[in-house]
Amino acid sequence: MTVIAATELRAGMVVDLEGVRYRVMAAETHLGGGKVGAMVHARLARLDTGSMTERRFRPDEKLADQPLDQRELDFLYQDGDDFIFMDPKSFDQMPLPRALLGSFAPFLREGVRLQVDFVGEQAAVARAPEAVELKVASTGEGQHARETSALKEAKLENGMTIQVPLFIRTGEVVRVNVATGRYVERVKEKKG
Repeated sequence: MTVIAATELRAGMVVDLEGVRYRVMAAETHLGGGKVGAMVHARLARLDTGSMTERRFRPDEKLADQPLDQRELDFLYQDGDDFIFMDPKSFDQMPLPRALLGSFAPFLREGVRLQVDFVGEQAAVARAPEAVELKVASTGEGQHARETSALKEAKLENGMTIQVPLFIRTGEVVRVNVATGRYVERVKEKKG
């Protein structure tokens, strides 16, 4: 654990405040002026519950920065609101709560590898990719590719339903943006 000034807060860090660990979601330094002094405004998420809070700190206020240990974990299965992952090195299984996975939770399927930052043995940050590749399980008949902005529904292998261009066919692989859940592009088959 290192002690840092509030002005050193950055998104992704984990800090200890009064015995409770928080992940820094955002931090901004406001210089102030006149009678209003400078301050650091931070948006924080509790590691144990995922609940959000906002705090203001004096710029010179000292905070306990928790060191992060990055591990790669493989997704195994879902058990209620917990997602069970396995460490491929030790074969230890551990549950991660839905709140930690955020918008990436619906994209999980068996075998997906995820980068997770830990503070001690507590999962702090799950680093989801910007986009994932998923196979189209079912969709309407594909139409010849032409200049059109028309879309149709497609059900993906993970059960999600998204809008795709008319030329997409069942069995093709598409890239989907994790944050928006929207179609990005068709993934070209790799020539062997």
